[in-house]
Amino acid sequence: MSSAIRRICGAAAAGSKTDWLGGAALALVLAGGAPLAAQQRQTDDDLRALIPDAALKDPEGWAKAQAAKKPVAKEGASDAPASPVAAAAPSADLAALIPDSPMDAIAGLDLPWPEPGKEEATIPMPAALAAQEDGEMLAAAMERVPPPGAARLAARNPADAKAQGKEQERETTLASGRARLVWPADAAAMPEREAFERRFRDLSALQGLGAHDADAVAQLVVRGSSDRKLLEKLLKVYGYYDGEVTQSLIGPNPGADGTPESGAAGAAAPPTGVRFDMDPGARYHIGAITTGRLEDTGKDAARLRAALAIKTGDPLDMDAITAGTNDLAKALGEAGYPFAKVPPASLTIDHARDEGDVDVAVEPGGQYRYGAITSALPRVMSPNHLGDIARFKPGQVWNQKDVEDLRRAVLATGLVAGVNVTPRETAPPHDGQPGVVALDVAMSRAPVHTIAGEIGYDTGQGARVGASWENRNLFPPEGSLKLRGVVGTNEQLAGATFRRANFLGRDRQLTVDLYATNTTLVSYAARKVAFATSYERLTNLLFQKPWTWSMGLEVEASEEREGVPSGVTTGRILYITTALPLRAGIDSTDNLLDPTKGHRASLRISPEQSWARETQSRYARIQADASFYRSFDKVVLASRVRLGTMPGSDIDYVAPSRRFYAGGGASIRGYGYNLVGPRNALGEPRGGRSLYEFSIEARVNTHFFGGALQLVPFLDAGGVEAGTVPKFNDWRYGAGLGIRYRTGFGPIRIDAGTPLNPRAGDSRIGVYVALGQAF
Repeated sequence: MSSAIRRICGAAAAGSKTDWLGGAALALVLAGGAPLAAQQRQTDDDLRALIPDAALKDPEGWAKAQAAKKPVAKEGASDAPASPVAAAAPSADLAALIPDSPMDAIAGLDLPWPEPGKEEATIPMPAALAAQEDGEMLAAAMERVPPPGAARLAARNPADAKAQGKEQERETTLASGRARLVWPADAAAMPEREAFERRFRDLSALQGLGAHDADAVAQLVVRGSSDRKLLEKLLKVYGYYDGEVTQSLIGPNPGADGTPESGAAGAAAPPTGVRFDMDPGARYHIGAITTGRLEDTGKDAARLRAALAIKTGDPLDMDAITAGTNDLAKALGEAGYPFAKVPPASLTIDHARDEGDVDVAVEPGGQYRYGAITSALPRVMSPNHLGDIARFKPGQVWNQKDVEDLRRAVLATGLVAGVNVTPRETAPPHDGQPGVVALDVAMSRAPVHTIAGEIGYDTGQGARVGASWENRNLFPPEGSLKLRGVVGTNEQLAGATFRRANFLGRDRQLTVDLYATNTTLVSYAARKVAFATSYERLTNLLFQKPWTWSMGLEVEASEEREGVPSGVTTGRILYITTALPLRAGIDSTDNLLDPTKGHRASLRISPEQSWARETQSRYARIQADASFYRSFDKVVLASRVRLGTMPGSDIDYVAPSRRFYAGGGASIRGYGYNLVGPRNALGEPRGGRSLYEFSIEARVNTHFFGGALQLVPFLDAGGVEAGTVPKFNDWRYGAGLGIRYRTGFGPIRIDAGTPLNPRAGDSRIGVYVALGQAF
């Protein structure tokens, strides 16, 4: 009906024969419906008298009936308007008021009249109004879309193009192109720009806007407003308290002809992002600095104040202030103040002098020394044992770093699930002397029993199934007993191991092992009963040590032979061997299981004595290992060297299981386990008295599985010789490719290698699976 009303108004404007009063009356009639019926009772009586009752009951029917009664005007008829009374009469010319009738042309109006039902398609709505209907009304006032042809104007004017290029140099596009930060032309206006943008990138709301939301203007506006507030906060973090951030929408990119690209059906393309014009303004500086009662620390005050690391006149940087406050709290804890309170710094901004005053309300709480250690679970870990683990002694000045170290060491035992170390005052400070605090160690029990199993297969060692049971605190404190067994095609084993952790000192372990084994390998076959004990300084994932050492005693009685039982080789020979193995190592790497830089080196010397073939022999097994690691961007280059010698006895008086061998996943990959070295007359490996191995590999990080996957090409080389001094004339080479999947407990390693100069009997490929890197 709205179309009909517009036609009525148009007809009146064009000088239709229908007079203005008749048009008005008929417009009210054609509006129809209950609202008009309700309003007509309030209409002026004179106007109501002009409207026939039939028109009120059926407006459209009445209008059509009147039109049918009146013939269409002939050409040349007078266009003079009729009187209002005549227009209201039933005989009035109503042909122009029929909804579907054409309208006369209107001078000065060149827009096409809308077709019924197709108004929006006939007359395109202006872009600004369309944007408002799509929810862009909030952003329309601040939108800075370049006008059409701006790119062409810049191209025509070299000076403008140069200025535009200069502006581009100070812009940074972030959030996948959704955010554009435009900085002042002077790049030195904000030296913290890189750190600022990195933090904005991590916190930006526009960063989370998905590709499918690219046309969601409302999302751009809302997220852009959130990012503008974020930018204003970040400016204050770096001391720009007068900074301003202006937000505007980014228009579409210019097309080939220099005009903005258009959307569907020729409509203007929607904004693609948000532009932030940055005006940091002057940077504020630190004014007065107050530190509460820090002066109560006396001679320690100057050193503690230096830990705050900020001074009057420094640029106002909340990161530096927060870091300084944390360093001050740490310094107080390490200087003997267990009850010190260091609240977050408060800041008072003075805009008149462009400064901010910093107040850190320190409460030192007094200096203390260590007293006694108490244990909440003395049967699990006694106070004396906690004292052995601790790196401090009673009477020393409190140091929070050592207390935290004790807490981690107790957790590392595996006997407790949680630890909390709380200082308790037993004597207050007096006469300038520190007080005394006891350490209450609260612990929650952890399960002490462990049942483990393993199953696997190796081409060199066959199928293998193993199981073990362990009580980690059967002999408190930290005395464990482990029973283990292995059933396999090439190995059977039963054994018992006793360990006492943190024995006679921190990170020192006593181990006693008794076992019996039957092993059948390609290189040798041995039935053995052995006793071994060692005392060593351990390294582990929580406390990786730069220096480690071990000393021990080994006694073995074994029946062994070279090679597998073939029916041709000689029978087994009884060997009784005693050894005193000594080892020392150094480690400067950054990770125990997956190093990326640093080096490792170790030396093992084991004087041994053997009884075999009614002959007593003495010899020594000496082995040196070194590995080096260096990181190059996404590649870690790792190399390894191993040298060994066995001076003293002839090789026939050394048990085959104690000779040098090479080949396998931790040696020369591509060759089978222990298959590199001298062979006997039947072609079976018999081991040697000298060893040399060299390896190099590149651990290449990839983007697969979130960066957890590495590709590792490698090259190994080495050999074993019968003499004590190698002549390096029997090199074997192996090469291949491995993958590493890095987990929280270390990388899982899968290597596939092939021998480059194989001998008869060597496989063409070897596959090795293990936990941790090859070296």
